[in-house]
Amino acid sequence: MRDVIAAVATGKIPCAIGILRLSGQGCSEVADRVFVPDCGKPIAHLKPRMLYLGKVYDRFGRIIDQAMVVYCPAPHSYTGEDTVELQCHGSPAMLASALEALLQAGARQAGPGEFTKRAFLNGQLDLTQAEAVIDLIDAQTAEAAANAAGQLGGALLQRIEPIYEDMTDLCSHFHAVLDYPDEDIADFELQELEETLERSDRALKALLATYEQGRFLKQGVKAVLLGKPNVGKSSLLNALAGYDRVIVTEIAGTTRDTVEETLRLGKVLLRLTDTAGMRNAEDPIEALGVERSRQAAGEAELAIFVCDGSEALGAEDRLAMEAAKGAACAIALINKCDQGSYVRPEELPFETVFSVSAKTGEGLERLRAFVEERFGGGPRIDGSILTNPRQFGALCRAGEAIARARRNAGLTPDALLTDVECAMEALGEVIGRTVREDITDRIFARFCVGK
Repeated sequence: MRDVIAAVATGKIPCAIGILRLSGQGCSEVADRVFVPDCGKPIAHLKPRMLYLGKVYDRFGRIIDQAMVVYCPAPHSYTGEDTVELQCHGSPAMLASALEALLQAGARQAGPGEFTKRAFLNGQLDLTQAEAVIDLIDAQTAEAAANAAGQLGGALLQRIEPIYEDMTDLCSHFHAVLDYPDEDIADFELQELEETLERSDRALKALLATYEQGRFLKQGVKAVLLGKPNVGKSSLLNALAGYDRVIVTEIAGTTRDTVEETLRLGKVLLRLTDTAGMRNAEDPIEALGVERSRQAAGEAELAIFVCDGSEALGAEDRLAMEAAKGAACAIALINKCDQGSYVRPEELPFETVFSVSAKTGEGLERLRAFVEERFGGGPRIDGSILTNPRQFGALCRAGEAIARARRNAGLTPDALLTDVECAMEALGEVIGRTVREDITDRIFARFCVGK
């Protein structure tokens, strides 16, 4: 990490402010060849973390912008290295020209996530905080952003690190007893050992139990609208989305493929799919759409069966109901309640049934409240909710190792030591202790350039 890296840290569309970021020993000297402060001092002689006005030059020596510079010497910077940021006007062409000049002056183009990777490797962030950076960038709701910000502040680390430290204490004690049998080292008290393992097991289970809520928070809830043709599924999607996302006509079979829209119901991000009407279609294209509807129902976390309340239930309704029951959670909507209803809630094999009108909006608030309560409840969103599938998998392995250690507590120390070390290794993959290079590279490959 001795070389100087540089990148545009803001987007590629025109904006008010565009930032060029440099990091690494000697970055101020590289920046001096492109930026000249109006005060005339070299950047390294400027007061740290203060903004100074100056001019940006391209590789031909032409002035291309008037900008601000801020210098942060190591270790008090984001990466833990010397860093320089040029805060320019947000012209993509100008930023590209300035970056070209920085690269000619001795910098190297930063790779995806390389600034944050350096922050991790330099001890500025643990791995949970580093992964929270990309989650914060990708957050689609205020709640997801709040949880990522909490993780960036160390909330998740505070739940995992005590478990890792307990395993470290056990492991070091075991090694001391095994490696130095002639030394006067106190042996383990079985009760103390069991209490430590039980405490760690309980803490891990509590953390893992937050993952379902965290997954919904980060990725959204996969939901599907199911029903026979012309019951108002597309109208409902349009009403919930707030605009005409799907074509609506009186012709049966208008929707022939699945159509997905991401929207918010209360605090919940819903990835709602409108499907082809369920019926025994003769048209091969429509039949393919019906088959995709069945597949979408099987993959959904929420299936919403929709029927036309202004007419009696039929065989095609029952076909759609059967498909809906395959989802993890299934509810029913009796649509067109503004036209009177021939369908009673007790006729439908669902615990939750709402009467709604896609046309007037009646009843949709009850649907929003249900979705928010079912998928948006749980622990307080403060960063201590597990949202990352990689972290979830590693913590599951740690939990399994601790469970084995509890079962083997009465066996020889070397048998127990193997399980404790497995738990430590899995926990280390989450917080970044002795983490393998290939795992590190895979994590930071998800980042955008400049972060």
